[in-house]
Amino acid sequence: MKRSEPVGTRAWTAGVSFASSSPVVGFADHASVLPGDTVRLFIKADADPVTVTAFRMGWYGGTEAELVATYHDVTGTSQPPSEFITATRTVSDANWHPSLTVSTARWQPGDYLFLLTDAAGHGRWVPLTVRSTSTVGDIVLMNADTTWQAYNAAGGYSLYHGPNGAYATRSYAVSFDRPIDYGGGSGDFYGNELPVVALTERLGLKVAYVTDTDLDADPQLLDGARALVSLGHDEYWSQAMRSEVTHDRDAEGMNIAFLGANAVYRHIRMASTPLGPERLEIDYKNGLLDPLDRSAPASATFQWRAGPDPRPESVLTGAYYQCNPVDTSMVISDPSSWLFGGLHVSAGGRLAGLAGAEYDEVDLAVPTPRPMEVLFHSPVTCDGQRAFQDSVYYTVPSGAAGFDSGTSAWVCGLTPPCNWGASPLNQDVVTAVTVNLLRAFAAGPCGREHPALDNVASLGTGKP
Repeated sequence: MKRSEPVGTRAWTAGVSFASSSPVVGFADHASVLPGDTVRLFIKADADPVTVTAFRMGWYGGTEAELVATYHDVTGTSQPPSEFITATRTVSDANWHPSLTVSTARWQPGDYLFLLTDAAGHGRWVPLTVRSTSTVGDIVLMNADTTWQAYNAAGGYSLYHGPNGAYATRSYAVSFDRPIDYGGGSGDFYGNELPVVALTERLGLKVAYVTDTDLDADPQLLDGARALVSLGHDEYWSQAMRSEVTHDRDAEGMNIAFLGANAVYRHIRMASTPLGPERLEIDYKNGLLDPLDRSAPASATFQWRAGPDPRPESVLTGAYYQCNPVDTSMVISDPSSWLFGGLHVSAGGRLAGLAGAEYDEVDLAVPTPRPMEVLFHSPVTCDGQRAFQDSVYYTVPSGAAGFDSGTSAWVCGLTPPCNWGASPLNQDVVTAVTVNLLRAFAAGPCGREHPALDNVASLGTGKP
């Protein structure tokens, strides 16, 4: 939806300490709500009272936050210890009592952060998406909340490790009913998603806002959408998510952009918790450990490219995840592409530090959409093996187009304070390509106006 331009604030983090072990933490009982719905915040603090400040995040004429509401003197923040579900090594704080109930009446759709602060200035974020009531005619920005929760180790357990740091003691299922322990509590939102949200709003495009758990829950969520934008780190997808996006691309002409690497890699399924549906994320990673391996093996949580029914991510992304970490330059291979319009770049031009840490590569040994243009083709070495980081643009018969940046540093390249790859050239190129992409994708099936000109063979890609 288009929106009026409210006044932003530059003071949305002023004077707040976001220590990794904050004495104030919290979570919301919904990852997303419709405008007008209520959301409950569960807050734990060493001492009352706590102040809760709500910000809508986006573009406000040079700043990225609008102050929406402030709730003073929130008490009732003493909470019981976390519960532990031994069978799946799941930490849950569903036994906490709610500290604050917030109405989103008159809130505009968009991405929000609640700032929890105590009297000493310690702070923590709690993210919330106020999702759009319709995506018809919109470019849809999708928060990757399943990936945030996969890496969330609140209580000592994530899908990657247990309290001793070992993979063998990892969770098999993680609950959304607990605080997020990184990104100041925002997960990957601040670094990997907000720059794209701000840019899209700055362009004045017709935008809708959803989470990937919304996509899992509603098979009609994207009906009529012009494009889906998967933000910077979007690794964990369910079958329902894949089915819907594939159908809308192939039958409805919906464009898809993956502005990261390693997308659609992990196979998950969602379940309910005591606080509601879409609150438990299940991923054994080794499908042989999954109880569904015996009753429904295609639904067992092997990686998408593995197991009895391999469906690699390249079916949707175009390129194929390879390895990490790498840290090297992205190399321009096709400066004639319309995506480089407005830039003066040449083949062989290098963007220092933008290939990595994770990267994707064209691999013709797996299902790959064609025709496909390779825009960046960058030599890398990972785990002692020489390979290439590839950024690709492809089109399909419905007229839809797909884009995969093929690097986890793409979104970071949009912003000068980026931790790696920060340079005016990097920002100019990544911003221009992203702007060209978003504007064209927002106009409808992009392949009709810009059919991909296949150059895969000429670059020697495909991992022979």
